Amino acid sequence: MTTTTLAVLVPLLPFLGTVAGLLLGRKAPGFVRPLAILPTLTALGLAVVVALRHGGDGPIDAATQLTPTGSVPIELALHLDGFAVLSAVLVGVVASCVQIYSTAYLREDPRYPSYAALVSLFTAAMLLVVYSGDLMVLLVGWEIMGICSYFLVGHYWETPEARAASLKAFLVTKLGDVPFLIGLFALAADAGSFRITTILGEVTAGGLDHPTVIALLLLAGVAGKSAQFPLHTWLPDAMAGPTPVSALIHAATMVAAGVYFVARLLPVFAASAAALVVLAVMAAVTMAGSALAALAQDDIKRVLAYSTIGQLGYMTGALAVGDRGAGAFHLLSHGAFKALLFLAAGVIIHAAGTNSLAAMSRMGGLKDRVPDAFWTMTVALLALAAIPPFSGFFSKESVLAAAEHTATGHSESAPATAGWIILVAGLVTALLTAAYATRLWLLAFRGQGPAAPDHGRQPLAMTSVLWVLAIPSLTFGLTYNLLPDWFDGHELTPTLTTSVLSTGLALVGGVVTYGAWRHTTAMAARPPLGAVAADPTAGPAETEATAIATHTPAYGSIAEAPDSADPGRLLLGPLHSVAANGFHLDALYTALFVRPTQAAARLVRFLDREVVDTYVRGAGNAANLLGVVVRKAQTGNVQTYLSALLAGSVVLAVAAVLVAAGA
Repeated sequence: MTTTTLAVLVPLLPFLGTVAGLLLGRKAPGFVRPLAILPTLTALGLAVVVALRHGGDGPIDAATQLTPTGSVPIELALHLDGFAVLSAVLVGVVASCVQIYSTAYLREDPRYPSYAALVSLFTAAMLLVVYSGDLMVLLVGWEIMGICSYFLVGHYWETPEARAASLKAFLVTKLGDVPFLIGLFALAADAGSFRITTILGEVTAGGLDHPTVIALLLLAGVAGKSAQFPLHTWLPDAMAGPTPVSALIHAATMVAAGVYFVARLLPVFAASAAALVVLAVMAAVTMAGSALAALAQDDIKRVLAYSTIGQLGYMTGALAVGDRGAGAFHLLSHGAFKALLFLAAGVIIHAAGTNSLAAMSRMGGLKDRVPDAFWTMTVALLALAAIPPFSGFFSKESVLAAAEHTATGHSESAPATAGWIILVAGLVTALLTAAYATRLWLLAFRGQGPAAPDHGRQPLAMTSVLWVLAIPSLTFGLTYNLLPDWFDGHELTPTLTTSVLSTGLALVGGVVTYGAWRHTTAMAARPPLGAVAADPTAGPAETEATAIATHTPAYGSIAEAPDSADPGRLLLGPLHSVAANGFHLDALYTALFVRPTQAAARLVRFLDREVVDTYVRGAGNAANLLGVVVRKAQTGNVQTYLSALLAGSVVLAVAAVLVAAGA
């Protein structure tokens, strides 16, 4: 088979797995798990073959016109460059791990067949986005991901938190998709095509008439899909879904789609210096703000959610300074260790019976209950904190080095202002990232108190994938210079300044957090165990659903349940409560948008029911009244009818005479 044929099969196989799973889910439940795993694993194998055949050479393009449109054609096109083929491998690895993990995590869930089918459909949609060479086909995958996310986040629909989170995720991302769609049409109108290669050719030739407007419209969709400020508020709430969903959608795939899109069309954004500065400011605010919020969260999954937002800020920051290779490198590195963090968190939640870090800090021996999760999460947190030689250090360093080159005038791909913004924000975020990573590790694994509940050994399907994902978290950073052709042909060139500063700040953040934890632990009067006790016979899915339903600080209005051993309270001080509530952005959006919309809806309902319906009812009542009057006149007496006819004739005759006399 040719490389392009294999590339077509990569997204097609999970899609066929979706169809087969839905058709056989009820009739032959024994086939559901194989149909969830085997197509995804096969797609992964084919994606690896496509990457090896590509070998880092020039892009491979193939296209066939879907239908004549009379104007801008829409084509089923493939565009395979180094970034695309590596991204497809990442999606395949994470999706396969999630499907295998879910067979144990949701083994008692009666809705597992539909869940597995949706995960397969989501995987197919993301692979379509990755390989697509036509923006309209890319948009199809983009929208399918949004729909699948809505259903997967709301998997535990019995809980109001999950229902609200799924609706919020859908509406916020759709809010960004409206200007995104307008921007796509404007871009295609300027370039005369939806083909990515044609558009990039027009950009190179200076053929775009309105690059700034187009870039800003597209950035709105990117901000929504990739959870960037100010459209990031949906992602923490989306943690109400099952943990494997968080690992797939909110670590390596859907939230990366916006970054991937900007990377694909980076010359379009680079054509406008103003757009790059806006992108840099958006990335900087996202990085620093999300890191502060992560340091104040009590729910372990919300910590990781805000961490995802911040790391996506690094990726968009790399693109803002014009370095696609650095952004792509951090996207791939982050996808591995963040998926590992979420899946390990699922094991911990099952063992502890709660999402609450405060409750975990009051449990003793949790790390001994889940040794696989302990060791692999330690590796992933070190990668997140960018401690060498873990993968996160190399990928984050590539972003900071690119920002430094731009800030100091050694790169002309972006304004120096954007470079300084990303460099300063990136260094501050490196300090805060190490702080919240250390805090999470200490509260989850160094708790003091009664022994954690013992639910027995975790299923092999859950623990084995943790070690699989730990390998790239350890080693992927070393591959950048071995695969330069996959990253736009240039090697990673760390600078001494950013390497020392970022690593030093990370170590300072970790040490200070550890010191604060030692102080707060020594001073704390240990309260009784506050964990939500899990049913020993319940599976992890039931445990998590119970934790979501009962742990109000995680998904409600961050209720104050002070944990005096939490170093985040000491480090943030009076800023803690504000950061814990996400800087009240949800309240601000409620005041600015939700309440006015609800008020407008109430006004429309009042006008419809009390004004418009009044006239409608009046017209109906008038007709009824006229019918009553006419009906009473129908007596059936012929003499009465003749008398009325005669009286009418007389009246008409008199009227005619009067009119004639007046004339």
